[in-house]
Amino acid sequence: MTPLVAIVGRPNVGKSTLFNRLVGKKLALVDDKPGVTRDRREGEARLGDLEFRIIDTAGLEEATEESLLGRMRAQTEAAIGDADVILFVIDARVGILPADRPFAEMVRRSGKPVILIANKAEGNAGLAGAYDAFSLGLGDPVPFSAEHGEGLADLFEALMPFFPDPNAEPEEDEAESNKPLQVAIVGRPNAGKSTLINRMIGEDRLLVGPEAGITRDSISLDWNWRGREIKLFDTAGLRKRARVEDKLEKLSVADALRAVRFAEVVVILLDATIPFEKQDLSIVDLVETEGRALVIGVNKWDLVADQQGLLKELKEKATRLLPQVRGAPVVPLSGLAGTGIDPLMKAILQVYETWNRRISTAKMNQWLADALEANPPPAVSGRRIKIRYMTQIKARPPHFAIFGNQLDALPKSYSRYLVNKLRESFDLPGVPIRISLRMGNNPFDKAKKRE
Repeated sequence: MTPLVAIVGRPNVGKSTLFNRLVGKKLALVDDKPGVTRDRREGEARLGDLEFRIIDTAGLEEATEESLLGRMRAQTEAAIGDADVILFVIDARVGILPADRPFAEMVRRSGKPVILIANKAEGNAGLAGAYDAFSLGLGDPVPFSAEHGEGLADLFEALMPFFPDPNAEPEEDEAESNKPLQVAIVGRPNAGKSTLINRMIGEDRLLVGPEAGITRDSISLDWNWRGREIKLFDTAGLRKRARVEDKLEKLSVADALRAVRFAEVVVILLDATIPFEKQDLSIVDLVETEGRALVIGVNKWDLVADQQGLLKELKEKATRLLPQVRGAPVVPLSGLAGTGIDPLMKAILQVYETWNRRISTAKMNQWLADALEANPPPAVSGRRIKIRYMTQIKARPPHFAIFGNQLDALPKSYSRYLVNKLRESFDLPGVPIRISLRMGNNPFDKAKKRE
């Protein structure tokens, strides 16, 4: 069945221009005067290899049910009810108006997938307005220009997850859940990476031995753990850069670094007899820089006498030495004995879920208000730094944007305070947290000024 996409938004944001752009014809009347579109207009649209029916709707306005505007609104509400996907359009040059908010709440309550289109986003003024769209809590806005056809590739990517692949047998959500989880095992030479992977997959697939540096290439292996498809990457041992002189070893290190970049979760494997060497900390820095989720595996646990005491000590050290990935799970295991693999996999799946997590804008700003009240930002040159608004702009890893004034003077210590509070309040252990500072007015304040 062909998916149905509805275009909705307040009057004069460019819905009909977008409709014409997607159907490839000037079927809908377009004028600068608001309220030109009254009835629902349907057309056959195509974007890349996506084919769908699309509905242009009247601009949403508050009105009584009996009035013409009220009847137009009822038509739009019916289109929302019928649609499989909703394109909610705002004018990026004007920004968010008070009229946008109740209708954003309406489409949110519909329970349908919503793609936020920041139309008229060409140029710097339009991009600045697109940032305001985060305040609606409808996810990442797609900067777009229906007039000039800019942003079609981004709209295609946003729509694609909601369309069935005609060449694929499983359903879209089933295909996503069966997509292999990319896991790289990294560490110093002779930490036991290959031995561990052999135990995980249940066969001697990788060459192992007492000699350090046996593994040269990053080997990928497909594995199924309790119904979950996993792609494991065995990597060459990473030594201090100053010690890497052999050309072949340099290539092996580069291959290992590439595996980290393509992984989703990285397991750094420590030797329980000599844990947290300086090179281990450097590897964690690399994982954090690349934005990967982290699990700390402590291998050769069968050689430890006081296991309970050492585990407590290692967790304390991880908290102290690795603040950038605070809370990363520490999992004792033995690749040789094959113990600890189930706890390791559970930790991998947990940090992967955390790495993908999104936090609603409403929850984020309630949290921000409490954090600012508990510890206000400092004053600079007699003026207090003002943090007005915060939203999550990405996941994988979680990335947040803070809006306010004089943020260029915000001390790093205060940014660390916010990051630590985020981890604690929203349970984000073991993943890097990114924060971007964006100066300007709070989108909510802009809306209030126009009221």
